[in-house]
Amino acid sequence: MNTLLKNGTVIDYASKTEKKLDILIENNKISKIAENIDIQVDKIIDCTGLYIMPGMIDMHCHLREPGGEHKETIETGSKSAVAGGFTTICPMPNTNPTPDSAIVLEKIISEAKRVNLCNVIPFSSVTKGEKGQELVDFKAQLEAGAIAFSDDGMPVENARMIREAMIEANKLGSFISEHCEEKSVSAGAINAGPVAEKLGVGGVLPEAEEIMAARDIVIAETNNLHTHICHISTKTSVDMIRSAKQRGVNVTCETCPHYYSFTVDEVPESGVNAKMNPPLREEKDRQAIIQGIKDGTIDAIITDHAPHAEEEKAKGLATAPNGIIGFETALSATITNLVDKGLITYLDMVRVMSYNPSKLLGLDKGEIKEGKVADLTIFDPNKEYVYKKEDIVSKSKNTPWINKKLKGKVEYTIVSGKVVFER
Repeated sequence: MNTLLKNGTVIDYASKTEKKLDILIENNKISKIAENIDIQVDKIIDCTGLYIMPGMIDMHCHLREPGGEHKETIETGSKSAVAGGFTTICPMPNTNPTPDSAIVLEKIISEAKRVNLCNVIPFSSVTKGEKGQELVDFKAQLEAGAIAFSDDGMPVENARMIREAMIEANKLGSFISEHCEEKSVSAGAINAGPVAEKLGVGGVLPEAEEIMAARDIVIAETNNLHTHICHISTKTSVDMIRSAKQRGVNVTCETCPHYYSFTVDEVPESGVNAKMNPPLREEKDRQAIIQGIKDGTIDAIITDHAPHAEEEKAKGLATAPNGIIGFETALSATITNLVDKGLITYLDMVRVMSYNPSKLLGLDKGEIKEGKVADLTIFDPNKEYVYKKEDIVSKSKNTPWINKKLKGKVEYTIVSGKVVFER
């Protein structure tokens, strides 16, 4: 099937393009990009007023299957992802069973192929059962289809073990994506400070993230290794990573829309739907995250899409599980709180939501170029809407964005030349 995208504004970071162009898709690839393509095709999509960017890539999310299908499945998660404009997603391994063997990985990949909505490329765990005691077979996991390694949700606390893991992953051309949390100072429900005290819940110290991030930077620097730090949330983390990069350390990192959109002050309003790990921080941290995205310290924006059933979140702030869903609001949150406020450009947005994630994961994606597979996100940059609970595609509804006004809405998602979502 041949599809022609007419009159859309193409935003491509790789070529620094921000221009009204037509795109011809033949079979599953981009065959031609030009100012005016006049050709007989099977389908024409009028993109007047719409922007076309390389398909968004989420290198850190949770689909819950296997073991947590009451929260989300590979199918419902994929539907939520494409509704949010994501063409490639990388689920984390904190499932039951853990994808610490080829058998579990292959089942996840097989189900994703059956669903056939977006590219689903799972992470393997770093250790067996995410218990931090025995490393997985890195080579076998990569051969089975793992994209990289993480014990997300559970930090690898043993420094010797994480050092060995980094060395082994790097040797195979991969990397460790580390959940940085020093458990001895992380007990609590939300960020430590006045809000936690007022609500009468335990506070998570920012040092929980920063101590372990510092450890991994030291290991990477001393041994000339690449390490990737998950979902950073504090000013000190941003400053440490910036300084390390300036010294030539091969450290990369990611953050989430909620860390540049909200502070801990959102918790009294949204309650458990504003509880995640790491928690929402203070305004100085939010500003540092924004600066880190602007200056390139932060490499990628990820969702950390973390579905939970309503009865689980209903347990209350102190004991409810951490995490919020994020596929369907990531683009809008970024446009609303960064692009529309003049803090970053659309090219910057493509850099952190598509181009950089593709490069980090070693994928041949993240660009709009003739000959490339047609993975594309098409959105209306000016569409304003209120995010309603009844509009949520995900199986779970745990998000602080409910009833918030947002700007920028996905209209079409195209994966391998096929329209998998249409507004």
